[in-house]
Amino acid sequence: MKKVSRIYSWAGLLIGVGIMSSCSSVYLPNVPATPMFNNKGEGYLGAHVNPKGNLSGNAGIAFTDNLALIANGSYMDYKSDNHDFKQYLYEGGLGYYTLVGKNKRSVLEFYAGYGLGATQDADKRASTTGSDPVESRDVEFNKIFVQANFSSTRKNKINLFGKKRTLNYGTAIRLSRIKMDKFELDNEVHPLEENLFIEPIFFTRLEMSKGLQLQLTNGWNIGLMDNQYLKPGNAVFTLGLVYNFGRKNK
Repeated sequence: MKKVSRIYSWAGLLIGVGIMSSCSSVYLPNVPATPMFNNKGEGYLGAHVNPKGNLSGNAGIAFTDNLALIANGSYMDYKSDNHDFKQYLYEGGLGYYTLVGKNKRSVLEFYAGYGLGATQDADKRASTTGSDPVESRDVEFNKIFVQANFSSTRKNKINLFGKKRTLNYGTAIRLSRIKMDKFELDNEVHPLEENLFIEPIFFTRLEMSKGLQLQLTNGWNIGLMDNQYLKPGNAVFTLGLVYNFGRKNK
């Protein structure tokens, strides 16, 4: 339980980070796929949302006992009195997975993939007619990523709501290269930016029924290049559901 407690401690910290951080970057990380595949023929679906309406979806299929395909997508359309932020992102990847540990309760996964996305971002200020844009940013970008996942199933189930339930926890670390294909600042062409992000996330899953789990995900991103617009600053904190099907009993 100590490891699980650490994960929830991270969650508390990152909630604070998410609240304090504004959408200062034109790039918002999505929730990566963490399928925890066990065998050939297993499938994976996930759906996640945060308080600002950032929606992320995942899908995957293990087509051999060690190789798998994943797909991710995200969409956000957030409006407030002083800021509008809209982004879509979709990506796909190919990877390798294997069971590790004496009792094979842990899964190690490696993925690499490519994605495309676009962002419309605008700062606003109050006026007599409501609010007027101060600065607008219109971006299209491409993404190349490599990702490592490690996840584990708790040996003993926990008693919750009158039933013993499985608890899983893990982490994923991504290295993402984001490169702008188009950048317009206040509707005028602006020099393109590129950045390399390290994107660690932590997740905890609680079994709801066979194959269906509730997932808490939290994380952040670190930019390795000094940019004015394509930079870190958006945390990941979502609640979602994941569903694994086609898993063989070990």
